[in-house]
Amino acid sequence: MESSPPSPAIVKVEGWGERSPLEIEGTLIPHPTPTRAKDHRAVHKYARTAVAVSAAATLTLLAGCSAGAPTEAAAESSEPLIVYTNSNADGRAEWLTAQAAEAGFEIQIVGQGGGDTTEKLIAEAGNPVADVVFGLNNMYFSQLIAADTIEPYTPSWSGEVDAALGDPSGEGYYWPLVQQGIVLAYNTAAYPTPEDAPQDWTDLWTDPAFQGRYESVPDLGGATSQLVFAGILTRYLDESGDLGVSDEGWEQVAAYFEHGNPAVPDTDLYARMAEGEVDMGQMWTSGLPSREEEYGIDSEVVRPEVGVPYAVEQVAIVKGTDQTEQAQEFIDWFGSAETQAAWSAEFDSMPVNEGAIAEADPEIVEFHENLPRQEIDWDVVAENLPAWVEKIELEYIP
Repeated sequence: MESSPPSPAIVKVEGWGERSPLEIEGTLIPHPTPTRAKDHRAVHKYARTAVAVSAAATLTLLAGCSAGAPTEAAAESSEPLIVYTNSNADGRAEWLTAQAAEAGFEIQIVGQGGGDTTEKLIAEAGNPVADVVFGLNNMYFSQLIAADTIEPYTPSWSGEVDAALGDPSGEGYYWPLVQQGIVLAYNTAAYPTPEDAPQDWTDLWTDPAFQGRYESVPDLGGATSQLVFAGILTRYLDESGDLGVSDEGWEQVAAYFEHGNPAVPDTDLYARMAEGEVDMGQMWTSGLPSREEEYGIDSEVVRPEVGVPYAVEQVAIVKGTDQTEQAQEFIDWFGSAETQAAWSAEFDSMPVNEGAIAEADPEIVEFHENLPRQEIDWDVVAENLPAWVEKIELEYIP
């Protein structure tokens, strides 16, 4: 078996405490809070070594003639665009920074979990550090709108995406980029057929055969973990229950932690599956192929009858930025069919842009078409999620 890579040094980031720059629930924390000084930019050293050369080359060729190419004013800006995101794992931050530079944009990426990024933007309202935010889903962006932290913009590619996947108000505060299914992935060496595997999340703690064999995640700062619990708790909504959830619903949360195998800091789920420590755990769909290749295991995903939560990653301009024109042009470039097709080729993601879908790997498109989507009342989730997370952290996490 492959040995685990050495643990990176813990870094202390102002306002975030001591955190490891390794992946934490689909996010990385490789950079300090930016100060707009170029000497504060850092490069995460765990970039992927396999690069989709043809996609990157195509993107570079098209960058100069695409609708998203920066104007002279944007290109001459002396300050980098500060980009907040929770979608910077697996080399995404490094790839995007390099491709943006090829297109004429200097950017600095700051990565955190979805919940943490949202809280940071709200805390900075009125005195923003970031210029652009992307990767968060509708649930988080609705909180940002309520906090008056983002401003409307209609990108040049708005007609190439399903607007219903973005801002439901129709005001164009945020626009969709990527669709991610949030799934329960399992090692097929442990469960050779779908019949052997769990059929739903609740099987993990109700069936003794699966107890102790799934990874439970106590860090709820990431979007993946929060969406897993949103998908569970919304099945047990009860207006008379605590925080709108029935007693039975909260019993599921208690059982999840009671019978789970706690995640190990700085250790990927797939590394643990390869070592036989666990057989399954939460994952976002674009993270599956790269981990199968890296850790040498085959995996499948559980397809519950109720479906799985989907995260539609969005992009928006931060209200109060002093680089509005540059931010708009960056979004025009980043969300374009060319850039999203290259992003999909590099990171196995399912794009929203119709032009990018046409260029995407047919297997990725088919996989997502056959992955059922759970019907979730996201307004209810957005209203209650912060309180749900607080209750779970205070009452249920060991």
